[in-house]
Amino acid sequence: MFKEIKIITEKNECLVNITNEIQKVIAESNVKDGICVVYVPHTTAGITINSCLDSMTSEDITAEIHRLVPTRVDFKHIYDTPADAAGHIKSVLVGNSLSLIIKDGQLLLGRSQSILFFEFDGPRDRCVQLQIMRDSQ
Repeated sequence: MFKEIKIITEKNECLVNITNEIQKVIAESNVKDGICVVYVPHTTAGITINSCLDSMTSEDITAEIHRLVPTRVDFKHIYDTPADAAGHIKSVLVGNSLSLIIKDGQLLLGRSQSILFFEFDGPRDRCVQLQIMRDSQ
């Protein structure tokens, strides 16, 4: 089963918790055991797993990624904007896909884990693509 989740980001850089949206798609699929591949088809966005128990965690992660790759004008590949160039590099560091285990109709995540969409060049209208595959057993 293939499905897209629409995301509208409100800031230049932010993390958006999409765990519940992905879980809803899994429930609709009726897959009890299998794999969910989560893919971000954007060059200035990414996907990761981390904690959402403390709201300051996402602020720390966003700030630290920005510190590692600040927006600047000396990138060689500034096609649109310096933020766009920095977003390309941040996307490479974070990654653009996850493979998640589905067990008993639920994502198999740790107690504090959430699936987080990472915006690096917003605000924008984005999407995340899901491919859900049933275990053959």
